[in-house]
Amino acid sequence: MSARERLADALYGAGWSTVRKLPEPVAVRLGRTIADLAWRRRGEAVLRLESNYARVVPDAGPERLAELSRAGMRSYLRYWMESFRLPAWSAERIADGVDIEDIHHVTDALAAGRGVVVALPHLANWDLAGAWVTTKLGVPFTTVAERLKPETLYDRFVAYREGLGMEVLPHSGGSAFGTLARRLRNGGLVCLVADRDLSSSSGVEVDFFGGTARMPAGPALLAQQTGARLLPATLWYDDSPVMRGRVHPPVEVPASGTRREKTSVMTQALADAFATGIADHPEDWHMLQRLWLKDLDPARGRRGTS
Repeated sequence: MSARERLADALYGAGWSTVRKLPEPVAVRLGRTIADLAWRRRGEAVLRLESNYARVVPDAGPERLAELSRAGMRSYLRYWMESFRLPAWSAERIADGVDIEDIHHVTDALAAGRGVVVALPHLANWDLAGAWVTTKLGVPFTTVAERLKPETLYDRFVAYREGLGMEVLPHSGGSAFGTLARRLRNGGLVCLVADRDLSSSSGVEVDFFGGTARMPAGPALLAQQTGARLLPATLWYDDSPVMRGRVHPPVEVPASGTRREKTSVMTQALADAFATGIADHPEDWHMLQRLWLKDLDPARGRRGTS
């Protein structure tokens, strides 16, 4: 384990052990202070966030983009402060902390015995939304986590999410898709963050805010192979302590076409729903990485074209 990996593991460990004990107003102020310090440093992550916002809000000038990136960093740190404190929240606090519009799209399908895939972008706090599903709705679900380095840090994230009632599968290793398909065929719920492709070869190219990006094929493929309902969802913060969200109408499997063609159409529909939510609340989109193919290095940009 490198020194940088040890530091990352220690910092996240300190967050879950220390921040969770802070009174909520103190944690809120701490998160905002850290966000503002990071924003003023104008580091690589902040500049990338601003660059991504420039695509989402193409008519924004430098002052507007700076305002957005500052708000975006504050939203991002709100996510972390909430996540560090979630294991200490009561069931009542979790249930009262989220308000999701049109959740009936999920509950109606599950009540009918049909599997459901909920696909989300990196908006607001998807972990809190997951805790709300397991707590308020009483519905367990399965998700996938990116393998992080060091392994101890990945283990921390798995333990954290499992503590919130989620079944967590590793993204790498090749067995996740089969397990997800079995859960869906049994009428279960699968939730996947799906606005950034983590694979090296299976991503689907989509039009996203006027540029080409690559998003994972998994949600569309799972819906095709299992008959599960595919539902986009978006989240956002407002000025209250409650996180808001919306479940969008189902993405249907096209009646004709090859599997690749159907997957392309369905993934584009997900991207369009994500874009609607992101355009409405750009400051809550925590995309601090390169996403569009033009922003990726040439070698990576050529891989995985579908």
